[in-house]
Amino acid sequence: MDSLDLQVLQQARDWRTAGHAVWLVTVIETWGSAPRPPGALLAVCDDAQVVGSVSGGCVEDDLIDRVRRQERVAWPALMTYGVTKEEAARFGLPCGGTLRLVQEPLGDTAWIDDLLQRTARHELVARVLDLDTAAVAIEPAARGEAFTFDGHRLRALFGPRWRMLIIGAGQLSRAVAQMALMLDFEVIVCDPREEYHLSWDVAGTTFSTAMPDDLVTELQLDPHSAVIAVTHDPKLDDLVLLEALKSPAFYIGALGSRGNTARRKERLALFDLSAAEIDRLHGPIGLDLGSRTPAEIAVSIVAEVVAVRNGVLLRQKKDGSAAPLPDTGCTVPAR
Repeated sequence: MDSLDLQVLQQARDWRTAGHAVWLVTVIETWGSAPRPPGALLAVCDDAQVVGSVSGGCVEDDLIDRVRRQERVAWPALMTYGVTKEEAARFGLPCGGTLRLVQEPLGDTAWIDDLLQRTARHELVARVLDLDTAAVAIEPAARGEAFTFDGHRLRALFGPRWRMLIIGAGQLSRAVAQMALMLDFEVIVCDPREEYHLSWDVAGTTFSTAMPDDLVTELQLDPHSAVIAVTHDPKLDDLVLLEALKSPAFYIGALGSRGNTARRKERLALFDLSAAEIDRLHGPIGLDLGSRTPAEIAVSIVAEVVAVRNGVLLRQKKDGSAAPLPDTGCTVPAR
């Protein structure tokens, strides 16, 4: 589920509440280089306003024109774009891509309220649309499930939102928080030190003055959560790590040199953490980008979080390694 799709549903609900007719469009199948995956959503209002995307801009204009021309479906209907190379070229679909869509009128919006409330509680749910009856249901879903469509029933997954807990409210935390917000993480910053929390003013974040270990317990970290400890104060960073490393959070990292990280792991081993739990710690935190400034370090941290979230192998250059130059076979020494 893309967070954009939740925004689509929110806006569609608001338009409908204001008395407008609204149509939802869902990608159900793609061939070729289609830019949006199955499950991606778009909403069109009767005044031709649009939110969301099903093709990255290729077919949206045609969908809007259909509303303007009064070609408005009254029941869930299948649509296909790009069947021929000529159509693909006309709609701007790359490499002969093809899209199959479901267009449906939005009636009762109670299911949207239910879906938004449950995803806000960090639940993973599925929206099920029956094309034969136009009925919509919200059902619990499990990790590992994917979008499905069998010709009659569409099942799309939503939630929970990705969440980042940052321990420390210094200059580095500001940069990390701002980047995480741009990536649509829910950002929670924790720092019980008065001299730091009084000056925190990053809009869009939630600030807590609780002790880090208490906050971790309260938040009930899930597999959509990341924890970034960057206070450089072992009394605070170690507190959060002791709890976070036992949680299912997908990423846990702490700022510090290789020496400090080794000593931190020795301290953690004195508590009730297994070797496997301690090995989950990303430290030194971030990808090896040669970062020096707070902004550069933040880039390396957020890049590592995104790579881990996406299941991408972390390709950090190690000491003494070399990187090949394009088309030459030559190498340059790693910095």
